[in-house]
Amino acid sequence: MKLHDLKPAPGSHTARTRVGRGIAAGKGKTAGRGTKGQLARTGPGIPGWFEGGQTPLHMRVPKLRGFKNRFRKTFVAVNVGRLADYAADGKVSPDTLAAKGLIDKDARIKVLGDGVIDTKLEVHTHSVSATARQKIESAGGSIVIIAPGV
Repeated sequence: MKLHDLKPAPGSHTARTRVGRGIAAGKGKTAGRGTKGQLARTGPGIPGWFEGGQTPLHMRVPKLRGFKNRFRKTFVAVNVGRLADYAADGKVSPDTLAAKGLIDKDARIKVLGDGVIDTKLEVHTHSVSATARQKIESAGGSIVIIAPGV
């Protein structure tokens, strides 16, 4: 391959329309700028962000107040009353909940105290509320807290 063999890829290079070169060229006289007005004149014209008098985008968008914690850990709430429905061999863990389609495989779980539990369960969870812990242990079950990195 030589330097004189190089050419742009097909379709990537289109001929630029030359304006203001007479009526036969197709863009003569006003050269596609219409008649008179600010946009027909030479010079800066109007800025690209101007919206014709409509309230500009940067004023329509609500302002960001406060702050969002980038390191926030989100939990999926599971109530004590539903645990027995998703138990496998007397054990509830993120794997059993994911297998039943209740949560995503990598979701973090927090067990909350809404509902009644009367079966003895071994609950593996990332977090648990005080009322949920009391209800599970009073039913004869146990709670295993999963380490944050697991």
